[in-house]
Amino acid sequence: MAKSKTKKTLTDIDVKRKAVKLVITHLKKKVENDFLSKEHIVNWITEMDELLAKPEFNLSEYYEMRRKLNDVIERTLDEEMRFKIRDSWYSLGKALDKRVKQS
Repeated sequence: MAKSKTKKTLTDIDVKRKAVKLVITHLKKKVENDFLSKEHIVNWITEMDELLAKPEFNLSEYYEMRRKLNDVIERTLDEEMRFKIRDSWYSLGKALDKRVKQS
């Protein structure tokens, strides 16, 4: 019996969701150590995980979460960590701009 090798057609939403998940995974690794005001970023990550768990992808909700991440950055007292989180903020913006590659 031959297995059908049909590829799922990716949509822009699929690409965006996958890219956002990757950014969040990297951010989680960055914040593993203790630092001042860590609870703000941990709360934000929890909220983002809940959003990613939803079956629908409402782009405006993700832009709102990016805005909230900017607020978290402003409340982060550890300067080195603030720069690391800021890098994730930029990456999140790029992830939300991703589109399916046209062949």
